[in-house]
Amino acid sequence: MTGTTNSKTPILNEQLCFAVYSLSLAINKAYRPLLKKLGLTYSQYLVMLVLWESDQRSVSDIGEQLFLDSATLTPLLKRLEAAELLQRVRSSKDERQVIICLTDAGRALRLQTSDLMDEMLCAMGCPVEELVSLRDRMKVLRNHLIQHAG
Repeated sequence: MTGTTNSKTPILNEQLCFAVYSLSLAINKAYRPLLKKLGLTYSQYLVMLVLWESDQRSVSDIGEQLFLDSATLTPLLKRLEAAELLQRVRSSKDERQVIICLTDAGRALRLQTSDLMDEMLCAMGCPVEELVSLRDRMKVLRNHLIQHAG
């Protein structure tokens, strides 16, 4: 995506990839002080969101949902386990598989996030409908790119 420039040299601020990348950095920066109160990083928060949605998930399930490989995910899970928010347990059906379960403290933490989304929506300064539409279009684009990459 080169925008309106006649030159074949790509221009940074005309690149969709840079807009998405810099948006991701801005979102992380906005979340940081909110999540610090909870003792979580943004990546840890994403793991907790997955588990709050559906507890007792395999590491591979969590990785697929978050688009993370096990080498990235395992250290996150270990830190969350050290914080006593989850437990890692070997599956009784398949010893190779590790199941992630929320602890009582991990379930209770969800209640402390009730204002988080409102604060982020306010920080984004857009109507909810516009954000939902943008999110949905980004998911379609992501899925096309994943399919293209094989």
